[in-house]
Amino acid sequence: MREDGIWPLRSAAHMRALDAFTINEIGVPADVLMESAGRVVLDVVLQRLEALPNPAASEVVVLCGRGNNGGDGLVVARHLHQRRIPVKAVLWPSQKALSSDCERNRLRAEAAGVQIEKELPELGSSGILVDALFGTGLSRPLQGDAAAWVDWANRVPRSDWQIVSIDLPSGLDSDTGQVLGAAIQADETLALGAVKQGLALAPGRDHAGHIRLARIGIADSMEPGEPGDSFDEVGLWSSFAACVALPRRPHSGHKGHFGHVLLLAGSEGKTGAAALSAAAALRTGSGLVTLGCPASLEPLLAAKVTEAMTAALPEEPSKSLSKSALSSILDLLQTRSVLGLGPGLGTEDSTRDLILSLLEATSLPMVIDADGLNVLGGALSSLKNREGATVLTPHPGEAGRLLGLTPAEINADRISVARRLSLETGSIVLLKGSGTVIADPGGQTLVNPTGGAYLASAGNGDVLTGVITALIGQGLDPFHATALGAYLHGDAGDRLARRIGQSGLLAGEISAEIPASMETLRTQRETHDSISRFFGSTLLHFPEP
Repeated sequence: MREDGIWPLRSAAHMRALDAFTINEIGVPADVLMESAGRVVLDVVLQRLEALPNPAASEVVVLCGRGNNGGDGLVVARHLHQRRIPVKAVLWPSQKALSSDCERNRLRAEAAGVQIEKELPELGSSGILVDALFGTGLSRPLQGDAAAWVDWANRVPRSDWQIVSIDLPSGLDSDTGQVLGAAIQADETLALGAVKQGLALAPGRDHAGHIRLARIGIADSMEPGEPGDSFDEVGLWSSFAACVALPRRPHSGHKGHFGHVLLLAGSEGKTGAAALSAAAALRTGSGLVTLGCPASLEPLLAAKVTEAMTAALPEEPSKSLSKSALSSILDLLQTRSVLGLGPGLGTEDSTRDLILSLLEATSLPMVIDADGLNVLGGALSSLKNREGATVLTPHPGEAGRLLGLTPAEINADRISVARRLSLETGSIVLLKGSGTVIADPGGQTLVNPTGGAYLASAGNGDVLTGVITALIGQGLDPFHATALGAYLHGDAGDRLARRIGQSGLLAGEISAEIPASMETLRTQRETHDSISRFFGSTLLHFPEP
């Protein structure tokens, strides 16, 4: 973790470069790194063995591939054997030669008396299965014997056996978290040197179980000018990073200090989206919120969100905003600090024309979601040419429509897609989903750790729009406002899910939980102004200090 509370997430290529830099430039032999990795994994295996109901009657089975992951596993097996703990190392049979480091540790394990087998064994009553089959080098789907070994591991009785994966569960794509044919379902994953991108994204994070980072001596970064120092950084927020970003609220502050948000939202049949977004902006601390809506819907929305001001705007016969509302909106923006638009807005041609005109007519920061995104297909250049900052918050379906991709193609490589959409639109992009990704055109990329499937219900996107818009209005730069908005929204859902359950959470209930989420961060901020204590540990719990 960095001093700002952000976890670096590494791609496979970046890890290879850091590994080579550590070995060739710093002078740490690969053999030393492998021994260090094995010893850290050993400690975790011993902890889990001790926690089993009958440790004395338990055993350890280490599934070893033929690369460096297998070498790590053989180190673990050797140390377990030397401690007189029953252990079997099973070496995956293949025509492929062992890597030099794996072969070296195979010879050491044999010399120490470790039983090395080539066929899957009969399991005892209980124990630990160590997954050391495949690591970051895996690039194609597992088939045949490899897939069969993974399937065998996943079928061990989980009431009596636990699985610990080294670096990442075998069968996962290290960069995207996608399953390559078949993947181990681990109870715990020990990430070596750095957490891999795929462990923060679905379905990878669902396969990893509890994740810990093992610091084994690999350099965290390379010196400027060395090959690989230009890798695009991907980070994941901890609660500490959220604490740092959360705007402070001075005791002398008044409503004028905390931003005046203008939200354009709502059309016939979609007034709930407008109300949810406005309420969320208020819950997130906006001093003032104005909700601009079709004139005929204004009385209804004024009654639904009594704390917000409303502005009745010119509308079409369909009761959606008309392009003739432009001058009224521009007048309102003279005294507002940020514009959010899209929730329940409708996709009439006149509404589309209004949105495109606003993109050119105002340089205020703008957050666009839902129907605001749906009308932008074929008009991405209008976004790129904007003077002001723009935040787009698409779900995979909306992102797919903007880029001409299917939702499956979007989710297959979420980080790359978010970066591509950000570059093509010149906008900050928040790609919703399991492992929300935030990217900006300058190359900053973050993954949000909070939230879950309980956010996948009607109205939650509208809430998120209000949260992000409110944070920008309070003076936070748009990129960090977007990241903090995702964190707060997800954390509010996490809190509510712990209290009342994983399903049936209403968007309005999650919105109402946001003040408590922010207050928790403020309390944490008072208690850890520094996280230097965190850096003395060899095993770090991910994603929290």
